[in-house]
Amino acid sequence: MSFVKSMQWVSENATKTVEFYDAEMLAVYFETTTSVVEKLLPPPLEPASAPLGIVFVANYPSTSFRLKYRESGLFLRAAFQGDEGGYCLSMPVTDDMALVLGREIFGYPKKIGHIQLQRSGENVEGWTERHGVRFLDIKARLTGKFKDEYTQEVMASVLQPPMDSIIYNFKYFPAPERVGFDYNPRLVREVVNLRPKQVEIGEAELTLRSSDHDPWGDVDVVRVLGAVYTIGDNTMQPGSVVAEVDQMEFAPYAFMKVDVFHPTEDQ
Repeated sequence: MSFVKSMQWVSENATKTVEFYDAEMLAVYFETTTSVVEKLLPPPLEPASAPLGIVFVANYPSTSFRLKYRESGLFLRAAFQGDEGGYCLSMPVTDDMALVLGREIFGYPKKIGHIQLQRSGENVEGWTERHGVRFLDIKARLTGKFKDEYTQEVMASVLQPPMDSIIYNFKYFPAPERVGFDYNPRLVREVVNLRPKQVEIGEAELTLRSSDHDPWGDVDVVRVLGAVYTIGDNTMQPGSVVAEVDQMEFAPYAFMKVDVFHPTEDQ
């Protein structure tokens, strides 16, 4: 191995897609408020047809980039030019290389955290914590049905094959001068193909809390719709830049990927 790779190595290891094999995922869908969505979506993203949020906890035992790790995420439904998808607010992971690849290629707001996903019979639990604060708690009971007809109607579209997800992220790097960015922040659109071998549904309890560095509690949970547990293979397709954003307009949203430590009063 060397710090410098040969062009043959670069050519042989260039891949466009990223594969996840036998991925175990627990996703919970919930309603939030229109005001929350409008506050947290950076332009040019717009609210989707309904103020919905999604959280998930996942265990990835095997990947095409030879890592196994756990991951969780918080998303709001959003639209760009009428094309609806999920805008990622936060995505803790348990591996530093998974963090780097997701942030530097696609712009995912990843941080290192402690994540757990475990199942016992029809009960599945997942949680995420950082700096000693557990800001995500999920408890799901896979009963084979959602709790009411309304939830069934909302979730029917989610479970329609193909189960592909459109994801929106903003890719940006602060300038070394400590003012502004290296380039105008870029809105990246990508598609994740979900090919579940096993799908189970049920009811869920969801708790979002805030810490000084992970303000998940900013997203109000008005109504928990239900849980979807899957095991299957996922493919991350190549992304594309679909828009650029004015630097000053984006600046208030540019702190999702870092922990901000405030100076103490005596400094």
